Amino acid sequence: MKILVVDDEKDIVDLVAYNLEKEGFSVIRAYDGEKALDLAKTQGPDLVILDLMLPRIQGMEVCKRLRNSDRTTSLPIIMLSAKGEEIDKVLGLEIGADDYITKPFSVRELLARVKAVLRRADTRQKVRREGEFSCGDLHINYDSLEVSLGGKRVDLSPTEKKLLVFFSHNSGKVFSREQILDLVWGENSFVEPRTVDVHVRRLRAQIEPDQENPVYVLTVRGAGYKFTDQ
Repeated sequence: MKILVVDDEKDIVDLVAYNLEKEGFSVIRAYDGEKALDLAKTQGPDLVILDLMLPRIQGMEVCKRLRNSDRTTSLPIIMLSAKGEEIDKVLGLEIGADDYITKPFSVRELLARVKAVLRRADTRQKVRREGEFSCGDLHINYDSLEVSLGGKRVDLSPTEKKLLVFFSHNSGKVFSREQILDLVWGENSFVEPRTVDVHVRRLRAQIEPDQENPVYVLTVRGAGYKFTDQ
C-alpha cells in the first residue's frame, strides 16, 4: 500500500518513510501543502500522514480540501503535529482527520496507528460495496449514505451516520463503549466513553419509533450496545 508523508522537516519525513518501508509500504514524500494536494490527487495514496504546520498551504487547509474533493473525500488522514492541545486535536478530527498524533512521537505507535486506520478504511470500503441494508422500516443506502424510515428520509449528522453504519454492519454483536470509540471514532484517548451514550441517544431520537423502547439500537445491560439481529 502507498502512503503519502507530508512534513516540512526532511529528517522526520526520512524517519517515517524508512520505518514504513521496513513494514512493506511504498512511500511518497512531500514537504509543503501545495505539493501534498498535487500528489494526493495524482498518485492515489492509500493513506496520508499530514503535518499541521506546512509552508504554502497549512495542514488543516490541506485536510479540508482533500475532504471536499470527490477523488480524495474518503482518503484516510493521520495528522502529525507539535500542537498537543485538546482543541487542536478536536479541530483536526472535526475537519476530517482519522487520527491525530503529537510530536515527539513513538515510531512504533505511529506504525500501529497507520495499520489501525487502514483496517478501519478497509472495513468502510467493504460496507460501501455491500450496497444497501434494510431492517423493518429502516433502510440504509451505503453508497450514498442516505437513511430512510418508513420511506421518509432521515437527516443524520456525520457521526450518527457512522454509528448507524457500524451497528448495522455488525447486527447482533455486542460492543462496549470503549470498542465503539476505537472502531467508530478511532483510538483517541481524549474522547470520553460516555460520548457514545450521547450519540446513541441522538441516533435513537431520529430512527426509533419509541426511544424508551428501541427496536434497532439496543442496550445490553452491563456490556454496551448492539444492533438488533431480528
